[in-house]
This record gives sequence, C-alpha cells and structure tokens, in this order.
Amino acid sequence: MTRIALYPGTFDPITNGHVDILAGALALADRVVVAIGVHPAKTPLFSLEERRAMIAEAVAELGGDAAGRVTSVAFGGLVVEAARQARASVIVRGLRDAADFDYEMQMAGMNGAMAPEVRTVFLPASPASRHITATLVRQIAGMGGDVTSFVPASVALRLKAKLAG
Repeated sequence: MTRIALYPGTFDPITNGHVDILAGALALADRVVVAIGVHPAKTPLFSLEERRAMIAEAVAELGGDAAGRVTSVAFGGLVVEAARQARASVIVRGLRDAADFDYEMQMAGMNGAMAPEVRTVFLPASPASRHITATLVRQIAGMGGDVTSFVPASVALRLKAKLAG
C-alpha cells in the first residue's frame, strides 16, 4: 500500500522552512501531495501557477527521487476534503514553536472529528529554519532585504523579479 501524505499551506512563497518539513514528510510517506491553499478573500503575492512552479523547483533542488514522489494541487475548501481527494492517510504539519503547537492541536482535533481516517502528523522545524515564515520573507524582500538564507535560490530570484517591477 502506498502511503500518501498531504502537506497543506499557502506557500506564498515556499521557504526553506517549508522545504525542511517537506523533506521530513518524504521520509515518512511514499508520496507527498503539496496542497496549495487558494482563498478568494486573500490576494497572494504569487499566483497559483507561480507557487506551483516554485514548489517544483524546490523539490528538484532536494534531488534524489523527490521529484517523482511530490505533486502539487490547489484546494479552496477543507484540508480534510483535500486529503480525501488526494487519497492521503496523513496530513503533515510543521511546528516552529508552542504557539504553532496550540493552534495545530486544535486543527488536528477538528480535522480528526471530521475525517477520523486521516491522521495529522506534526514535524518539528529544524533549528536552522524555525524562525522562517513566508510572511516575514515577503516583508523583508518587499523592503529590499536579502532573503537568500530563508528561501531556495530559485525563489529568491523570483521574489526579486516580482518586487522589482
């Protein structure tokens, strides 16, 4: 049986923290579906297509067989419905700190009540990426700061181009 994990998020843009959790998910599952949240009320910096491309580039940088084991999809509803559609038995969530833990525990409880067949697995962020958030990356890049240590190289280039013009 193929174990499929769903890794949901906005990924606007994908950061080294996201890649860290994605690598952990690949260690646990045969396939990982990166589920990109699309919400009509939100206006992301990058389009869905750009986010998918950045995810594919980041996965390629992981090397090995990662590219053959990771796919991306868009979702606009409940994460548990996206998990069901992907035939995932696990939802992967990254934890940076205690605040993340408290929020994610509540979400895991609600998701578990709605879809008991889908388990939530928490992966702790590595110390090197614990401080990274996509929001802070966008803010730093928007003010002309250097974000190269926070995102894959291809994402840094895309951020620079996006914000330059």
